[in-house]
Amino acid sequence: MTPFTLVSWPCPLEGDSEHTEMAMAFDRGRERRLLVLPAWFDEANKLRRQTAEVMRRLDMSEIDTILPDLPGCNESTAQLDSQTVADWRKATAAAAKHFKATHLLTARAGAVLAPADLPGWAWAPTGGRQALRAMLRARTIASKEAGRPEKTEDLQAIGREQGIELAGWKLGAAMFRELETAEPSSQLAAIAQSDLGGPGLWLRAEPDEDPEQADALAAILAIGMGDEQ
Repeated sequence: MTPFTLVSWPCPLEGDSEHTEMAMAFDRGRERRLLVLPAWFDEANKLRRQTAEVMRRLDMSEIDTILPDLPGCNESTAQLDSQTVADWRKATAAAAKHFKATHLLTARAGAVLAPADLPGWAWAPTGGRQALRAMLRARTIASKEAGRPEKTEDLQAIGREQGIELAGWKLGAAMFRELETAEPSSQLAAIAQSDLGGPGLWLRAEPDEDPEQADALAAILAIGMGDEQ
């Protein structure tokens, strides 16, 4: 079984400068090359193992896959609270170009960042508003349990004006405002979670994997990419 590798790629910063980000890759220079845009925030943690298993299966189908870190996430040295949705879109477009991607898979809210010129699929797509709602709910539940209840409306006002920490993620005000209106791309073919034979792993309490769901998702992608050859 071929292991994945960690590779670096040049991510654009404001202006013409760059900084180095990392990516997990099954890359042997093959013709079919899938860029994978991860789920966001807590869902990224819940789905990372499952995403890696899907990539491993595609490697066995002779398809290269690359999962780049978003600036401010995982191994990134960039500060999350200085990022915006626009920054992430610029980063994903640069990653697609650098890795010479031919196709795209987005997971959950990753569909918001889809480069316009790549065909592909959106796995259980959702928007920025839904991602925010889940984190706001988690915070209000935690604060209530701690005996200091907070109102969602008050947290939203703080987030828009000052930025806010939600579920351990520090979001800047610009990012918060953009997330409220960020919608998933409509150009990608949606893969409903029900097509994979079970509930979404982001609903579980801890990160996990499901071999049958990974098989189903990898098969959809391999068949789709094969049909275009």
